[in-house]
Amino acid sequence: MLVLRIGATGIEVLMGRRGCKAVFSNAYVFPGGKVDRTDRLPRPSRELDRDLSRRLSRDSNMARTLAMAAVRETFEETGLVLGEPGDLGETGDESWEAMRALGLAPNLARLAYLGRAITPASRAIRFHARFFWAWSSDMTGKLGGSGELANLAFVPVREALDLPLVDVTQFMLEEVLRRVGVGFALPDRYPFFGYRKDQRHVRYG
Repeated sequence: MLVLRIGATGIEVLMGRRGCKAVFSNAYVFPGGKVDRTDRLPRPSRELDRDLSRRLSRDSNMARTLAMAAVRETFEETGLVLGEPGDLGETGDESWEAMRALGLAPNLARLAYLGRAITPASRAIRFHARFFWAWSSDMTGKLGGSGELANLAFVPVREALDLPLVDVTQFMLEEVLRRVGVGFALPDRYPFFGYRKDQRHVRYG
């Protein structure tokens, strides 16, 4: 999840540094992580945009699960909730129960989509990641989180490009700047960042 806000010098993005034992150790990243089994259980307060749901997956339940995981991971790692008053229903997870205690449920209608990426086939650990973004003004909570991300702070996007980054993070920051250039108009095509024979390959579709 890219959490964005309008700062004094332009668009800022929330980033933090992964620990030395993490994948992408000591690199600056956006909050995020993997889908958990329990992300299928809770109910959002509002559903995903239909076009976004179809773009994420032919299975609307899977699309919702991906979005719910992004909201949960952002809550865990930053303390911020993209939510509004609502009933989560069944959860089976400590993080979702913590959100319930706040009286909130995810507002998926406030999520926007940036693109997706897959790591090279030669990597021992692979990721198929979807990148969402949302405005911090649509979130509640106090910036802090679990401590998984150090130096957690909002950074001007152009300055963030000078931080220690992996290539896909750099690309998604550049994609944000492209969106800024068109006033965040809804794009006709979205990027897929991948590799062919371990060489970076980007296509839009």
